[in-house]
Amino acid sequence: MNAKTVNTIAMAGLWLTGCIVLAILAAFLGYILYKGLPVISWSFLTGVSSDITVGGGIGAQLFNSFYLLFLSLAFSIPIALGAGIYLAEYARDTRLTRMIRLSTESLAAVPSIVLGLFGMIVFVNFMGFGFSILGGSLTLVLLNLPLLVRVTEESLRSIPDDYREASLALGATKLETILRVILPSALPGIFTGITLTAGRALGETAILIFTAGTTVSRYMGDTDVLAGGETLAVHLWYLLSTGLVPDRDAIANGIGAVLILMILFFNFAVTLPFRMLQSHMGILKK
Repeated sequence: MNAKTVNTIAMAGLWLTGCIVLAILAAFLGYILYKGLPVISWSFLTGVSSDITVGGGIGAQLFNSFYLLFLSLAFSIPIALGAGIYLAEYARDTRLTRMIRLSTESLAAVPSIVLGLFGMIVFVNFMGFGFSILGGSLTLVLLNLPLLVRVTEESLRSIPDDYREASLALGATKLETILRVILPSALPGIFTGITLTAGRALGETAILIFTAGTTVSRYMGDTDVLAGGETLAVHLWYLLSTGLVPDRDAIANGIGAVLILMILFFNFAVTLPFRMLQSHMGILKK
């Protein structure tokens, strides 16, 4: 076969593979939404959960999920941005930088249940936070950091050196170049990493079972960081493993649909408008 035929066959194979992946994803999401959307209502989203009676809601768990996500990202993003900027713009290839990268990659490979046990030993027991939102969010930081640091570093490195040279040639300092030229240009990639991290944190269960707990000792809107904080993913696990409520299957289907919708919201309602804004401003490269 000539090169053109081989290229055509390869392209057809790649397109077929992509279509198969999309079909699997569509079937997965479609089934969850088909089972869960009829369960979702205002009373379901704001009501109080129940362990024995039919008709419980997920109001406290929904609030806990967003509150814990906000706290974990508030802790993670400044650290990840600082580490990513240092590795991409300041660090040389030394033993220290190799150690930082190795530590980041090693932390990313640690199973989440091990991070949960570590959080329980350090934050729950040793520091005395107990099963709380604070303990869960601090442990989630360990899950978030590897991805955020790596994405930040790679996003900064993807910016052409011409940007740096032009800024420095106009008299800007290195810090001004990073803050006003490089970082704004790298924001689409960084926000993509934040979105992926947020979706991963929303669906995390193993870490939060050992740190945030499996009970709701709070009402919707309570911002006490030392209160127990069962999230949607943990509540889903609890219902399907030991739950006694008669309609637990329906509640579980509703929680699954809510989690899918939350993740889709972060992907489409946050990332896409930001990319459109950046493109309109002429920052993104064609």
